[in-house]
This record gives sequence, C-alpha cells and structure tokens, in this order.
Amino acid sequence: MKRIIGLSLLLVSIAAGCKRETNVVEYPAVDFYTTETLDVNRIELTDSTTVLHFSAVYIPKFWIRLDKGTHIVADGRKIPCIGIDETSLQDDLFTFLTNKDGHCKQGTLIAAVRGTKAEDVLAILLQIPEKERLRVKEVTADLSDTMAVIVHTAFPNAILTLDCFHIMKRCIDGVEEIRLRYRREAQAEQRRLEPEHRRRLKRYAARRRCYRKKHPKNYKGKTRGRKPLRKNERFRPPALSNGDTRNELLKRSRYALTQTPDKWSERQNARMNTLFQLYPKLKEAYDITNRLRAIFRSPTLDRETAKVKFREWYKDVSKCSLREMKTARDAVRSREDEILNYFIDHSTNAGAESFNSKIKGFRAQLRGVSDLPFFMFRLCTIFG
Repeated sequence: MKRIIGLSLLLVSIAAGCKRETNVVEYPAVDFYTTETLDVNRIELTDSTTVLHFSAVYIPKFWIRLDKGTHIVADGRKIPCIGIDETSLQDDLFTFLTNKDGHCKQGTLIAAVRGTKAEDVLAILLQIPEKERLRVKEVTADLSDTMAVIVHTAFPNAILTLDCFHIMKRCIDGVEEIRLRYRREAQAEQRRLEPEHRRRLKRYAARRRCYRKKHPKNYKGKTRGRKPLRKNERFRPPALSNGDTRNELLKRSRYALTQTPDKWSERQNARMNTLFQLYPKLKEAYDITNRLRAIFRSPTLDRETAKVKFREWYKDVSKCSLREMKTARDAVRSREDEILNYFIDHSTNAGAESFNSKIKGFRAQLRGVSDLPFFMFRLCTIFG
C-alpha cells in the first residue's frame, strides 16, 4: 500500500552556481499540503540533480513517495520542468514546447515553431530571456537527435530525459519486425500451397475420368463408393490446434506482443502459447523486451542501480542472434546517459504527448485546419 506525500519547497533565494558547483540550502522553508510527518533538513542543487535530505515518521510497511507536483520555488517562481515534441498541421510539422505544470490547460504552451530544424526552432527559443531559460532544470523529449540539439543549446542548465515509452516502442518495433518477417514467410508458403492444391485437383479429376472409362455406370440407385472430390474445391490452408492458420496466428498476435502476459485473456494466452511453440525466436525477442520493461517499472531503482541493470540487459541481448533486437540495443546504448535520467524523478514526455492529443482533438472538432494563423491564435489563447 502506497502513501503518496506531496510537498512544496519554498526557498527564499537560490544563488546561481557555476557548473559542477553544488548549492546547499540548510533547513529550507517548506510547505506541506497532505502531511506534516516530513522534516526537510537540507537541499543540494547541482547542474544535473536535486538531492533532498529529510527525516520522516511513517507507518511500517507504508511507502513514502514524493508527489509529481513537488517543486522548488526560487525568487517567488517555480523552477519548471518542460517537454518538447512535434505534431503535424496542414501537412507540415510544428514543434511545441510545453510546461508540465500547465497540465494541458492555460499556461501550458510556451512556444510553437513551424518546422523541426534545429536552426528554425532555436531562432525562436533563444528569444526567451536567458534568465528564464536558465531556470529550466529538466526537459523531456523523444529519441530525436534534433530535439537533443535544441534542448542542450536553449536550456544549458537542464538535464535531458528521454521518454521511456519511446524507448520501449523502439524495442517493440524490433519484435514487430520479426513478426512481420515470419508472416511474410507464412504468406509465401501459403501462396506455394495454393497452386499445388489446384494441381492435385486436376490429378484427381484425370484419375476419375480414367476410372469411369473402365468402369461405366451400369447400376441403379445411389452412387456407390466414396463421394468424389469437387473439381473446384476451395483451397484451405492447414489449421493449427486453436483453429488459426499460421498467417492468421501471426496477424492476430500483433497487439498481444505489445502487452505483458498478465493482460492477456484466456484466448490470447492459448494463441500466444501456440505462437511461441512455432516461433521460439519470437518468444526470445518478446522476453528481452519484457526484461527492459521490468527495469523501467521498478520503483526502487535509482540512476546507478539502473545502470547495472542495463549492463545485464545488454549481455542478454548479445547472447541472442536476432539482428532486430541488437539494433534496438545499440539505439538504447547510444543514448544511455539521457535514458538513465529517467530514474532521477521518473519523468516522462506524457505531458507533451497529451498536449499533442489535445491539438489533434481540437483539429478534429474543427474538421481540419483551413486557416492556420487563426488556429494558432486560438491555441495560444486557450493554452498559452
């Protein structure tokens, strides 16, 4: 049973430090809104992390967890955490910079830039006063290299956290590539069996004609012997134990491969067992993806312990012979430091993705965007 504790740290002032310098605030002023069992003793601020030292009184076997709304206030203003993402409007891409504290309401949209080139986006973001940009401590984004360049240039004091859902999607895409490869093979096998079935029917028809020449019908009543095969009998691929063909099995298991086994229904469980028996390599790729998912879902891992878990996961991938999973591993390894930032505050890019979803819903209500300047004006008025 979890006990979620929220607090708001009210600091009178925080001195701006140089890089690699640690700012320490002893016994800061603290405001709690759900509990008074915490006593904050010290806060350590660096360029990449915020360390909170506190003592607490709690019920045994309960968890103490800081709410996502926890924030530090310096000079009367919150130190924000923002997200960056892109979406499509009128067959063109727009980059949106959003504030997570806005919760997709008024005050969420910070900037909207047409295009995704780093030069175009930075030309707009650098117009924000430098003092405001230096206040940003964390930015969440997807795996785009362009977004990383924008973040490091516009927000030098912020750490970049790559969204764990995009990382998992990269591994799931590897499993999907393997499934599609097996399905193409099943479709090729089915196309090979179909003309063979037609040739077999022709052979049966020729044998039947030859038999009738030697044994003409000179009897009365019902036809004797077995029922003859139809000349135009429809081709039916071989069915498996659950009634699916191989092609249907691979087609219907697409969404089950993106979920954990505890979310499968009984029918899905039986289908996946049949799938993994026929394609053990697909099961190997699925297990590798689930091991990475378990790392992100662990509530007890910090940045250092998660790094050890990632090393073990790399070794597991190295033991397999699947090119798709090794490609996903290399993509994760190349951005490891930014991925590990997730384990500091468990920040995701869900806020920016939710804002994109709101824009698309807004666009659907208007039956598309015919007047782009007016549409952007409405976005800035509602969410700016």
